[in-house]
Amino acid sequence: MFPLSHLLSRFVQAGTLTVFDADGGTHVFGGKEPGPAVAFRLHDRKLYRTLFLKADPGLGEAYMNGTLTFGGPDGGPGPNGEAAGVDGLRDFLRLFNVNRFAFVDHPLQKTLKRFSKAVKKVRQYNPVGTAQKNVAHHYDLSRELYELFLDEDLQYSCAIFAHEGQSLEDAQRNKKRHIAAKLALAPGQRVLDIGCGWGGLALYLAKEHDVRVTGVTLSVEQHRVACERAEKLGLSDKVEFLLKDYRELDGPFDRIASVGMFEHVGVGHYAEFFAKVKSLLTPDGAALVHSIGRCTPPSSTGPWLRKYIFPGGYSPSLSEVFTHTEQARLWVTDVEILRLHYAKTLRAWADRFAANRAKVAELYDERFCRMWEFYLVCCEMAFAEGNALVFQMQLARDRAALPLTRDYMYAGAPSAEAAAADENGEAVRLAA
Repeated sequence: MFPLSHLLSRFVQAGTLTVFDADGGTHVFGGKEPGPAVAFRLHDRKLYRTLFLKADPGLGEAYMNGTLTFGGPDGGPGPNGEAAGVDGLRDFLRLFNVNRFAFVDHPLQKTLKRFSKAVKKVRQYNPVGTAQKNVAHHYDLSRELYELFLDEDLQYSCAIFAHEGQSLEDAQRNKKRHIAAKLALAPGQRVLDIGCGWGGLALYLAKEHDVRVTGVTLSVEQHRVACERAEKLGLSDKVEFLLKDYRELDGPFDRIASVGMFEHVGVGHYAEFFAKVKSLLTPDGAALVHSIGRCTPPSSTGPWLRKYIFPGGYSPSLSEVFTHTEQARLWVTDVEILRLHYAKTLRAWADRFAANRAKVAELYDERFCRMWEFYLVCCEMAFAEGNALVFQMQLARDRAALPLTRDYMYAGAPSAEAAAADENGEAVRLAA
């Protein structure tokens, strides 16, 4: 199984990895430190070389194709009770994150990483037209798929869990309330929702805050569903959904929200994005950008995720973002980091997906199911154990556009949903 065994022996510094090779052999890689115990089986000898040279995307592709399975050689738990299936995948990704520095320090991985970073701007080139093709790859999948694992409002971004055990539906309502509060809305204002998805946030803002909302998306399917929802709710006079690139819009708008869209902008277009946001705002306007980011220096998107899930996508470091807000001469009036909320959101999505897996297989096929569960669990573990985070960045053209303190951001949150009780019975806000 050489050279894969050489890589794995250097990789596993904590925990234990048992590999059953395609020839019936067993290989155990044990670290010096305690950690997760994982077992998987390789069903194809070609994977010895593939996983050494291209661990990413090789691992994800092998899982999708069924040539790598977690657990024992018979498909059940491993010899020491190691989990099989999706739970085994989750344990492996936990093992990977515990040992990721040993992995990335391997000479081959360092070389691959340098190359990936060098060409990331080319891979994230998202001009008008190309951006729509990239969006269609993911967001023009059937509405039925997303209904099988998202909440009832089809919110496809990080929820905010005010306490353990809170439902996904309530946590997504928390998110919408929090964004609305940060926008400091007033009746009659014009609001732009860049990357409006299936319209949930735009409809919420119009209904609850009596504002007029323009939502834009590049997804044909999302646009169709959003328009249908506005009509059904009787909000078509307050909410307009456009199948249009935000760069083609004219303002002005009093408020701008962008939730889960900035990840698709591309590093080479950050200056363009913030310049456009500024030009679309009224002089006393404000914007809220909600995006996945990373707590490490600038890097690149993994090859598997870029190829199969989010072509052209990238989660930035904050240092990359601030450079361009400064160049645009926008005031960053507030930044909030959501650390564990997306891990909880993704776990809820993964559990719902698993519960409806047979229905997904009817819509697509078994390979798609394995691809999607690999995507959801990989992202969950990136937030639970890796370097991923969510940031909410509030922006304004005028330093005096918003209140002086942050109290207004929380004033409207119902105590039953926004707080939990500590051991003394006092209200405490979760800050994960």
